[in-house]
Amino acid sequence: MAPNVTVLLFSLLMPFLPCFDNYETKPAGSASSKASTLYGSTAHPVGFDKVLEREETIPLFLGTEGLTKESFDQVGSSQPNDSIVINVDDYGATGGGADDTMAFEKAWKAACVSTGPASLLVSNNNTYLLKSITFSGPCKSNVSVMIEGTIEASSNISDWSSKNRRIWILFSHIENLIVGGGGTINGNGQVWWQKSCKIDKSQPCKDAPTALTFKSCNELTVENLNVKNSQQIHIKFEKCNNVTASTINIEAPEKSPNTDGIHVTETTNIQINNCNIGTGDDCISIVSGSQDVKATNIVCGPGHGISIGSLGAKNSEAQVSDVTVDTAQLRGTKNGVRIKTWQGGKGYAKNIIFENIDIDDVKNPIIIDQNYCDKKKKCKQQKSAVQISNVQYRNIKGTSGSKFAINFNCSESFPCNDIVLEDISIVDDDDVDDAESFCQNVNWRKKGTVIPPPCNLNYIDEYGLPYSSHPASISNY
Repeated sequence: MAPNVTVLLFSLLMPFLPCFDNYETKPAGSASSKASTLYGSTAHPVGFDKVLEREETIPLFLGTEGLTKESFDQVGSSQPNDSIVINVDDYGATGGGADDTMAFEKAWKAACVSTGPASLLVSNNNTYLLKSITFSGPCKSNVSVMIEGTIEASSNISDWSSKNRRIWILFSHIENLIVGGGGTINGNGQVWWQKSCKIDKSQPCKDAPTALTFKSCNELTVENLNVKNSQQIHIKFEKCNNVTASTINIEAPEKSPNTDGIHVTETTNIQINNCNIGTGDDCISIVSGSQDVKATNIVCGPGHGISIGSLGAKNSEAQVSDVTVDTAQLRGTKNGVRIKTWQGGKGYAKNIIFENIDIDDVKNPIIIDQNYCDKKKKCKQQKSAVQISNVQYRNIKGTSGSKFAINFNCSESFPCNDIVLEDISIVDDDDVDDAESFCQNVNWRKKGTVIPPPCNLNYIDEYGLPYSSHPASISNY
């Protein structure tokens, strides 16, 4: 019986033996027409290990579960294995300070018209200089852009005309785009910052370029990049749908003006994961037209915190909904988790959750400001306002660098409604007095322990809605 069983098993396995025989691990190479040999069986871009070395310096959470060093490590490339590789060097790019804009444009055109999946490769160990450039779709097939080296902006402001002054690198109307590679995008923003009206009051206020803009791109993945010293905003997602942005390091000096890290506008279903952001403005800013936004495992600082807004400027209408910020660390930022709206606007910001957040020496850790004014002159009082409702703050702990750890400065005409504080513990930093709460025109409630003590809720307005207009906190509440 045993020999017959052996023969039977051998006959059953025979069809599968060629699969094992042909399997081999291909080494990472650089000269190939197939992306599978470019990265080998690990599917990690060249330079990926350098990003991991950089991430060793990322500060870890002191008390928030879920964010660890390993959270930043477990990201590879979504690069299709059968892509045709189009190297910018083969289209005339030389690096070393020469203007490579035209070569990049030619390489992009070749990738975009490819009838099969294509990968545009920016080679490692080289620095390419680009002026304002647009990579336009739609493309015939899926395209990925693997930035392994460094792309650097021209330091000559005159290279930007009045028509394209807000754009450096733009990806527009592309489906299923992947941008990654572990390389660096350097905006050379210093030459722009010194001419900013926020730095030099004698200068007129003018626009400056966003380093990396994605406009009307659906099913988009941006991962494993370093972006630094942008002229203004570092990465902008505009009118995009189904976006993943992960393992992105963004850095600029604390005093660099208007250098938001990631800016989300008119974009739906976007996930921002495992990002380390330190700039001179908001680490993440979410503005009108954005819905289903989730940011997780974020390290923020320096900067102005994580903001929804500003909304309603110049009496405009704004809509933001279904935003979650879960697991974040903020250190030394000018604000923590913030919602900011201008007087005179209309619309709504609703269904918002801030949870599992550690703060260290953060000014205004929890703030809603419906009287936001970013002008030299005081803004006039207006009755209309963007309605803020259903905002939940959960498990936020750490130290405040300002007197008011909780600051709800809401509109008299449109009070903030359904605000929930749950398990909050924010104590004073060594440099300030005991942290307090400030509440004005807000209807809210608490769950669990809330420190500092919440404001008085005993005032009833003419519509029968409970809200507080008492700035002082009460210790026995």
